[in-house]
Amino acid sequence: MTSWLRTYGSVPLCLLLFCLVVAVCAQRSSASVCWSPSITSCKECLTRGPQCAWCFKEDFLDGAVASQRCDLPVKLLRRGCEPEFMEQSEVKVEVNATTSSTQVSPQDISVTLRPGSQASVVVAVKQLKRYPVDLYYLVDVSASMQENLDHLKTVGVALSLRMTEHSSDLQLGFGSFVDKPVSPYINVHPSKISNPCSDYEIRCRPAHGFHHVLGMTGNISEFTRVIKRQRISGNMDTPEGGLDALLQAAVCQRDLGWRPEAKRLLLLMTDQPSHLALDSRVAGIVTPNDGLCHLENNVYTGSTRQDHPSVGQLSDKLLENHMYLIFAVEKQQYKWYEALVHLLPGSYLGRLGLFQAPNLIELVVDAYKKLLSEVSVSVSVEDKAVSRYWVSVSPLCPNGSMAKDQSCSWVQPDQTVYFNITIGMHSCPDNGEDEDVKVVVRPTRLGTVYGKYCERDDFSCPYEGGVDMWRSCTCQSYWKCVDCHLSHGLTQKEAGHCNSTCESLVGYRDDVLGQAGEKWIQCMYISNDRCRYRFQTSSQSGQTQLHISTRAECASNSRLVGTFLCVCALTVLCGMVVVAVSRLLLQKRNLTPGGAAEVTVYHCTGKDLSYIPTSNEKTVSYRRESPPDRPVEMHIQDSKMPLGDPWQY
Repeated sequence: MTSWLRTYGSVPLCLLLFCLVVAVCAQRSSASVCWSPSITSCKECLTRGPQCAWCFKEDFLDGAVASQRCDLPVKLLRRGCEPEFMEQSEVKVEVNATTSSTQVSPQDISVTLRPGSQASVVVAVKQLKRYPVDLYYLVDVSASMQENLDHLKTVGVALSLRMTEHSSDLQLGFGSFVDKPVSPYINVHPSKISNPCSDYEIRCRPAHGFHHVLGMTGNISEFTRVIKRQRISGNMDTPEGGLDALLQAAVCQRDLGWRPEAKRLLLLMTDQPSHLALDSRVAGIVTPNDGLCHLENNVYTGSTRQDHPSVGQLSDKLLENHMYLIFAVEKQQYKWYEALVHLLPGSYLGRLGLFQAPNLIELVVDAYKKLLSEVSVSVSVEDKAVSRYWVSVSPLCPNGSMAKDQSCSWVQPDQTVYFNITIGMHSCPDNGEDEDVKVVVRPTRLGTVYGKYCERDDFSCPYEGGVDMWRSCTCQSYWKCVDCHLSHGLTQKEAGHCNSTCESLVGYRDDVLGQAGEKWIQCMYISNDRCRYRFQTSSQSGQTQLHISTRAECASNSRLVGTFLCVCALTVLCGMVVVAVSRLLLQKRNLTPGGAAEVTVYHCTGKDLSYIPTSNEKTVSYRRESPPDRPVEMHIQDSKMPLGDPWQY
């Protein structure tokens, strides 16, 4: 038998032929990526991929169609197009080393991109050992806080000495709150407005929504002196106006003296829960909180005009103003504030049996260390170009810390976290011209707000439709990938356009809930048209897999109209039933009111034949059944009509 296998030297000939075929196929595949008969412009050519080039030489291939100008650079060169006549996607990364920072480096990076291309840069964030710190005490001065206010008078000096281990520059501020000074929250009797404690022969200060007492100062003696001058106040109900005061303390930066370069700690001390949005309606206040500063002469003037802020609104303002929030509450209220802390990013809750100086100092120090131990960065693209770029962030955590999605936890002072930031470009602007777009990368331990209209965040809604949106933040890291596939219609034909956006294996499913299990994490993505798409991810097999449901959960107009009509019909029906039942009850009550009976008696005797009985002649008898020993009867007779009289109406 003759063997078909020949060898060339020590290499089988079939292996050489196979390599040759692969090389030819790869070359044709690369060429087909750039060339297409539908390409008529340089813009269309460069969007085919970063490896494509366009020849703008005027006499290139005279008589040829425009699509021949788009190809791989090596192909165009063979056809007579010199490199200086080629326009191609080029990626440049230039680092400006002249600017430096003690925390973030490099400070200035210039990246040049073309449609379909991407570039990666590495940003180092160093956890400093000592930051300047601004700490503002916001204290509930209602009557039940008298003892706690006394303990606070000894905190200033001791806290200042302790914080020197962690901060190079500590400044303290102070403000107080009680509740909205309107009924029913306070007693509005004239004598009680000026002195809520007049019944106890104690001189108290009037109730107030928020009073800014001392701006940020490094003078600890001044802080102690101001605390010693504070007096308690009083109100009627149990909840206090803590959230109202918190928002003012966060947004009134200039009045309180918050420094831009400092870590901002806002400490709330109270022994009661806080009022929430809509609570003010019992006082006739229906205007929503506008989230703005309303301090005049250091007093919150909007307290009696607008409602308490919502939790979401307060969360936005804390993020916007880079505030770390610390709750110092007594153990009776711990559960209430524990639920609240989960909705306020960058907040810390401490349980205190008593507001004594050592406890408060340890609470502040522990909260400061914990809040600063997590290092992450936020990347923001200018609004005008946010839809044409995509960004991904991957952290490289130092030893001893723990990677958590796009951040590192338990980072120690002087350790450095490196972030690999990849920026990709989808398309050019509509006018086709080059543009400069600013991308800002900055450290944050707080949440992230993003979206075309800033309508999305990674902290407000831990659950959506029964799906855990917060599980490791895993879901949020895949939203850009899901959005890319949605923009291309969830079709396998167009899926290749998202290869640069998605690092995982992506598949489409009619229903992803059918594969629910421990290895799959169920997630949800809300598109710009408010439709919800479920997806699931898994990394059990070593390769990240992503399954996107093709079923969109949208609220259609027809469904809304149908729901509206059903509600209207149900309302009318319920009204008719109520009216019918009411009439029946009234009729039944009128038939036998208190045992009364109506009897119609007709009389016709030979003695008086000049009268003919009519229906107008009747006797109505009322009998009172009690007391039984003295029954009472009443008889009423209507007069009869004479025989010869005409009918009258």
